[in-house]
Amino acid sequence: MAALRPLVKPKIVKKRTKKFIRHQSDRYVKIKRNWRKPRGIDNRVRRRFKGQILMPNIGYGSNKKTKHMLPSGFRKFLVHNVKELEVLLMCNNGQTGCSWLHSDSWVLLLTTLKSSETSWARSYCAEIAHNVSSKNRKAIVERAAQLAIRVTNPNARLRSEENE
Repeated sequence: MAALRPLVKPKIVKKRTKKFIRHQSDRYVKIKRNWRKPRGIDNRVRRRFKGQILMPNIGYGSNKKTKHMLPSGFRKFLVHNVKELEVLLMCNNGQTGCSWLHSDSWVLLLTTLKSSETSWARSYCAEIAHNVSSKNRKAIVERAAQLAIRVTNPNARLRSEENE
């Protein structure tokens, strides 16, 4: 079977690919690189002096059309069982009634655009959750192949031969 592709694949542009690092994390070992907002009254980074490290702000956000999009052009949807795969099929067929997907523990809001320029059919791929058993994974992968839904991690926890 040929590799499944999304119907529309816009160019994904990232405004910044480097990570934002914490002020003075390069100077002291005990200060980790993970970003923390500087709160000191005299802090140069907080006051945005020239030549200092940059602080994250809303201007670095991604384009709405390509936000949360994988490099393949699909958006990820977490699947726990075969039933959720059926709901994903309904969304991929472009039905406008699919504004939200409901599962046992979470509700994922999916926005569907009704503009003529953008077709949202076949824009989601399935990712099997980490706590799904190998037996159920096998069933999900088989059903996804029948429904022509792409799975990002089909080989996870898959054994080539059973132990005797």
